Amino acid sequence: MANSYFDFKQFRINQEGSAMKVGTDGVLLGAWTDVEETERILDVGTGSGLIAIMLAQRTEGNTKIDAVEIDSDAYQQAVDNSNNCQWHSNISIYHQSFQEFEKENLNTYDRIVSNPPYFMNGLNAKSEGRTKARNADHLPFEDLLNGAKKMLKPDGTLSVVLPIEEGNYFERIARLNGFCLKRKVSVLPNPGKPAKRFLLEFSLEETEVKEYEISVENGQRHVYSSEYIELTKAFYLKF
Repeated sequence: MANSYFDFKQFRINQEGSAMKVGTDGVLLGAWTDVEETERILDVGTGSGLIAIMLAQRTEGNTKIDAVEIDSDAYQQAVDNSNNCQWHSNISIYHQSFQEFEKENLNTYDRIVSNPPYFMNGLNAKSEGRTKARNADHLPFEDLLNGAKKMLKPDGTLSVVLPIEEGNYFERIARLNGFCLKRKVSVLPNPGKPAKRFLLEFSLEETEVKEYEISVENGQRHVYSSEYIELTKAFYLKF
């Protein structure tokens, strides 16, 4: 059973009200997203608020972070977590679907990030919240891409983390929607093992694609690779 909270170096994530607990995917995306020269960032499907708070830490409170969450319990958890962190004045949490937010939003963003739901055709989870958090019926990839295209600045980027099969599919439909792949990282559990996740970054402008891979562990359980430590050491207590 997951703990009701997860401590990082500069903040705590309480997660008893969020269906999706703190995990490697969210931490990787929050640590990997490019935050250089950003004035405003949008986190789509913020859950407990983890990624939004990580981005606030990385931008040292100099960037406005908006975050959207459809689930009531997760929304309240994200509000509480953001209010309890030192960058709370820079974080705004919105309780609505991304589709509703996109229709009402008047801002443009330098970065849009999402650890999106990816199960198709009605995942049956143990709780309604977990179903909503993981089921792409509530946020089809096409809706995420169309909304991001409308809200991104011309030089802005969209970053996501997805399993391999879903990541390949997302990459294909992103191209069809006018996005260009900018960075692609294959995340391996250990060196020489098949990748389990992609970190994908897209822009609206054609650019040279940077592709590389990182391993989470270094061949032994709980022995972490130097690149994973370097990427996440600003957050994890164990590093």
